[in-house]
Amino acid sequence: MDNKADTRENPMLRYGKNCRLIAVTFFTIWISLSETSVYAREDEVLLGMSTALSGPAEELGQNMRLGVEIRLASENAKGGVKGRRIRLLAWDDGYEPEQTVPNMRDLIEIEHVLAVIGNVGTPTAISALPIASEEKTLLFAPYTGAGVLRKIPPNRYVINYRASYAEETSAMVDALINHAGLMPQEIAFFTQRDGYGDAGYVGGISALKKFGLKSETAIIHTRYERNTLVVENALADILLADPTPRAVIMVGAYAPSARFIKLARGAGLEALFLNVSFVGAEPIARELGTEYDGVIVTQVVPHPEDTSLPIVDRYQQDLLLYGEGKRSSFGSLEGYLAAEIFIKALSRLDNAPNRENIIDALEGLGEFSIGTGHKLHFDKNDHQASHRVWPTVLRDGKFVPFQWADIPLLLKR
Repeated sequence: MDNKADTRENPMLRYGKNCRLIAVTFFTIWISLSETSVYAREDEVLLGMSTALSGPAEELGQNMRLGVEIRLASENAKGGVKGRRIRLLAWDDGYEPEQTVPNMRDLIEIEHVLAVIGNVGTPTAISALPIASEEKTLLFAPYTGAGVLRKIPPNRYVINYRASYAEETSAMVDALINHAGLMPQEIAFFTQRDGYGDAGYVGGISALKKFGLKSETAIIHTRYERNTLVVENALADILLADPTPRAVIMVGAYAPSARFIKLARGAGLEALFLNVSFVGAEPIARELGTEYDGVIVTQVVPHPEDTSLPIVDRYQQDLLLYGEGKRSSFGSLEGYLAAEIFIKALSRLDNAPNRENIIDALEGLGEFSIGTGHKLHFDKNDHQASHRVWPTVLRDGKFVPFQWADIPLLLKR
């Protein structure tokens, strides 16, 4: 008898291997199908949002969520996009980056959202960015103008609606120098000590250097800590400056910014205060009341009461129908515009939406209009739809439109 070992595979072992092969094949097919269909069920598309629903920036997050939700409600009332209703899951991060991380993981990995839309804040966006890139999931229209989200060439998984903070502060600098005749060293900065404040400051300094500023050390730059109201030391630095600043560009949250303005005016500082859009026009107007006319806030959307614009008129109608009595705001209008653009891209898809083809659809929009009074644009090399900045000024407790050419009237001579 041949004592050579039998090399034939044991039938039971072969059966086990076949079972494992079938299981692996099934899992691979399931993963492949997941990539194309799990993000859009037969009757629903799921979107996510990690935003400030509590804490010092809560009104901004609540307004952004409101704007997205009323636009989705309007679309859903018509049957959704190609029969699919759109639902938003909004998780609270309190404007704290440490909470944004688990929120993003949960929305992407557990809830399987198609995209994340309208996240609020720069420090939180910095935390969300690597997760969106790693998970290959779109981060769309975040409520921040930070440069970290505006790389050239762009990150495929980050697409912005709004103008950048650099564009906002550049518009301020241009107006202060070209229209008001200030020298660069007569302009100071008050900023939040984080990526948000730094983004606005860097943009402003870059603009000042175009007007002859030799070094940023010639400019007074004071800062405060995020999620605090401790602004006294920052104000002291400005009060002691020589020359005394005639304009202060502010890149902060509404509560500390309002406190700074009140204390500065109380200390006799007759400077013009200019804030970027993230400050939130409505909350800072409420904080300042009717005693601090002349404060400027730049906006990245039209005025929410300008119903001469078709999209603002529809926003007002949908706010009345689905807003549960909420008042209009720049923030909720921005959320509405973001949802409008997303729906426009979603409507272009012939196949079921997935995390890749929704990006292709947005990039494929090219030049387009949604009724804001100016053209928007997306393509593979341009992931920022709008570059327009609208100036507003505080009058009788409300921010109203004004023209940069009128800025000399606001400066104390």
